[in-house]
Amino acid sequence: MSSSAPDFESLLREALRPVEPSADLTARLELTLVSLTELAQEELDSWELSAMRDPRNWVRPAAAVIVGAGAGSALVLLRVRNRHRARRAQSASLTDLAERTLADIAAEARRILPRR
Repeated sequence: MSSSAPDFESLLREALRPVEPSADLTARLELTLVSLTELAQEELDSWELSAMRDPRNWVRPAAAVIVGAGAGSALVLLRVRNRHRARRAQSASLTDLAERTLADIAAEARRILPRR
């Protein structure tokens, strides 16, 4: 091999080096997810049941359900993930950690759903 050939291992190491996200990324992501969930809920609230007879009117509510469910689920997961270290420190075993995580998911989902 010639000495002018690039060192692929060092190039890959440099390219795959972990990058720290900005400090406000979580807050911006959470704000975006809350906004999407609220917009989807407003769209569903404004939809009239009488419009259900015409299938051409189903696209917007169906899209609102999909966007709302996706953003709401992502919001729950984001908030639960942010509290993971605290739950891990409080847990005595892996089973206890799993139980605490599931309880946190349920509590967060209940917290979000009534407002939506």
